[in-house]
Amino acid sequence: MSSNVGLSTPRGSGTSGYVQRNLSHLRPRDTIAPYPKDYDSIKHRQRQPDKAILAHDRAREIEVKVFDLRDKLEDEEYVSSLPLYILHIRTDRYSRVDVDEIENQCAALRKKLTAEMNGSKASARGLKSHQVHELAAAKIEESEKLRKALGIREDYEEGSHWKKQEERMRDATLERGKEVAREENER
Repeated sequence: MSSNVGLSTPRGSGTSGYVQRNLSHLRPRDTIAPYPKDYDSIKHRQRQPDKAILAHDRAREIEVKVFDLRDKLEDEEYVSSLPLYILHIRTDRYSRVDVDEIENQCAALRKKLTAEMNGSKASARGLKSHQVHELAAAKIEESEKLRKALGIREDYEEGSHWKKQEERMRDATLERGKEVAREENER
């Protein structure tokens, strides 16, 4: 028995005296308001992609393709160096590739892919759900296209129409109040 919980002795109770925690007990939640009272702070903010992560992913994708080419060329070099009686195939299909030639081809492919990656735009079609930063970049680009297509200003603030309408109504009621005051003063 601990902390005055449970039986003083389990003798005669028909139980072992082991005290368990009530797992079905619902503890009260925090008394903090679930939503902020300041409505300007809950405005939608689009997730900004991390440029360093995007650059790293692009560089990694390029290096994977370069590594595949290097692996393929090195395999060709290995196969062409095997003796004919082991291969049992014609060796004229394979050309021995020099190490310097492998480096040159890899550098050329790396340069070509870098140029292609810098010129290409982000598209959300081929992206997976774990590619959060790529998805965010594609979403920003899509939103920009839509904004330009609909002719929405860059400095447009969501809900600004309602604010303008409230200001007009407030001004109109003030004008009516001033007119009523003038009429009463004239009488």
